[in-house]
Amino acid sequence: MSASLDDVHGQAMTIGVLFVCTANICRSPMAEGVFRSMAGRAGLDAAFTVDSAGTFGGHAGEPPALPAIKAAARRGYDIASLRARQVVAADIARFDLVLAMDRGHLARLRRWARRRLALRLLMFTSFCPAGGPVDVADPYGGAARDYEEALDLIEAGCQGLLEALTPLVRQFVLEDCQGVKI
Repeated sequence: MSASLDDVHGQAMTIGVLFVCTANICRSPMAEGVFRSMAGRAGLDAAFTVDSAGTFGGHAGEPPALPAIKAAARRGYDIASLRARQVVAADIARFDLVLAMDRGHLARLRRWARRRLALRLLMFTSFCPAGGPVDVADPYGGAARDYEEALDLIEAGCQGLLEALTPLVRQFVLEDCQGVKI
């Protein structure tokens, strides 16, 4: 894990998770909002540093697409305050997991990553139940149902991610930082 788990300066240790899509206005901000919410409901929000970014910077500084905001809000996730940004090479070093929404994003991230950091780069859907799609389809410009379908897959992936990380959080983050076993 990155320095976030190896912090020796007395600050809380966290697991860094970065969700990456194309422009950081649909899939990755929805994933950020969903994961933050799920971690919060599990009482684990303080254990994570969560962010999202895009491989393309053309929408930097803009909020998520309105249909993404609306789809997320219908399920209780507030992503309206998020702002798009472009992923940078330093993000790959900063975050413990960099999760690509599709194979194109993963290929681009691999080109940007130093070889020793390549294991941090994963497909987001690797945390989804087996047998599902490899890519989270881009809903941008599509109908409301396209955003809902993307959100279905994002919720499944975020649940799988939280389930995969919870033992690590309990062992290394919460127990070691707070001196309390949960």
